[in-house]
Amino acid sequence: MNPPTARTAVPFNEFVLKVHGHCNLACDYCYLYQSGDASWRERPRVMSDDTVVRAAHRIAEHARTFALDRVHVVMHGGEPLLVGPAGIGRIAAAVTRALPPATSLSLGVQTNGTLLDTQFLDVFSSWGIKVGVSLDGTAVDHDSHRRHRDGGGSMTRVVDGLALLTEPATRHLFSGLLCTIDTAHDPVDTYRALARHRPPAVDFLLPHGNWTFPPPHRAAVSRETPYANWLLRIFDHWYDAPERPTGIRLFENIMGLLLGDDIASESVGLGPCRTLVIETDGSLEQTDSLKSAYPGAARLGLNVHDHPLHAALSHPAIVACQSGRAALAAECQSCPIVRFCGGGQLAHRYRAGHGFGNPSVYGPDLWEVIHHIRARMLDVLQEP
Repeated sequence: MNPPTARTAVPFNEFVLKVHGHCNLACDYCYLYQSGDASWRERPRVMSDDTVVRAAHRIAEHARTFALDRVHVVMHGGEPLLVGPAGIGRIAAAVTRALPPATSLSLGVQTNGTLLDTQFLDVFSSWGIKVGVSLDGTAVDHDSHRRHRDGGGSMTRVVDGLALLTEPATRHLFSGLLCTIDTAHDPVDTYRALARHRPPAVDFLLPHGNWTFPPPHRAAVSRETPYANWLLRIFDHWYDAPERPTGIRLFENIMGLLLGDDIASESVGLGPCRTLVIETDGSLEQTDSLKSAYPGAARLGLNVHDHPLHAALSHPAIVACQSGRAALAAECQSCPIVRFCGGGQLAHRYRAGHGFGNPSVYGPDLWEVIHHIRARMLDVLQEP
C-alpha cells in the first residue's frame, strides 16, 4: 500500500495527551496495567513541562499545515487529575497559546472521577474543559471492578465528584459517562444508574478482548451474542421511552450510519482514524486500546521532540486505519453490514500469528445489534 499523499492523507484532529502515566485505582479490566504491555513502567510518571510545550507546538504545526479549523485535545492517563489542578491549567494554557488564531480548540479530560473537587472544577471552568467520567452502573456493578489498590470500591468518591460536576454552575462542563460492559450485571439497572446522573451522553464500551484472549463471557468461535443481548435490552428500553434522558453514542452512531451519515468512530463505521496519542515521554502512538493485543502494538516509533505529527500519516499502521474497507479481512469486505460495523474496533480483530486482518471477535454481536436497530427504525418508518 502506498504511503498517503497530500491528497489522500486525512489529518489528525483529535489528540490524546497522556499527562500522567499512573493511576490511583486498580481496575481489574484495565488494558493499560492488566495486559501484557508494561511500557508504562518505562516512561516518565508525569508529562514534563518541556514535553507539554513540544506537544502543543506539534499540534499547532499540524493545524497550520492542514489548515484545520478545529482540534480536540483530551487529557488522559492513567488518571490525568493526578497532575493536580495547577498542572491541568498549565497544560490547557500551553495548548491554547500555541494554536494559530484560525484554529478553534475544544479541551477535554477523561477521569475516573475520584479526585474531582472544587479546585479542579475552577480550572475546568476557566479553560472550558469538558469532563468525561468513568462509571460502571450501580454501586455493586462499579465496585466489583473499579477498586482502589487496597480493594475498596471507588463508587462513593465518584458519586461525590459527580455531584459537584453536575451542580448548575458547572453542569455545562459535563461531557458524559463511560461504562465498560459486564454482561453479568443487569443491563437496564446499569443504564438507569447511569441515567440518574443526567449525563448528556453515555458510552458503553465492549471489554477489550480478541481472538487470542477472548473477552469475558464470550468464546471467540461462538455464534452466541451475549453482548448484543445485553446492549439490546438497553436499546429497546431507551428507544421506546417517551423521553430519553441521555444520548447513547453507540446506538446513535449506528442509527446515523444506517441513515447515510459519514460517522468517524473507533467502534463502528468506516471513517478514517483521526486520533493520535502522545505519551508522557512524547512518543506518538495509535489508540492505546491496542495494548490489549500485544506489547508494543500501539507504537509508531515517532515522538514530538524529533518528528512533526504528519510523519505518522505515512506509518503503515495509520495508512491501514485510514484505508477503510480495503484494510479489512476479505470476509468483512464482502459483508452486507460492513459500511455500518466497519469491521469492529481494531483491537478486537487481533489474532496471534495473523495480526489484525481478521473480523472482530465481537462480529456476531455487532451483526445482531445493527440488524435489530435497523428493524426497529424500519418499524417506525412504516407506521401509518
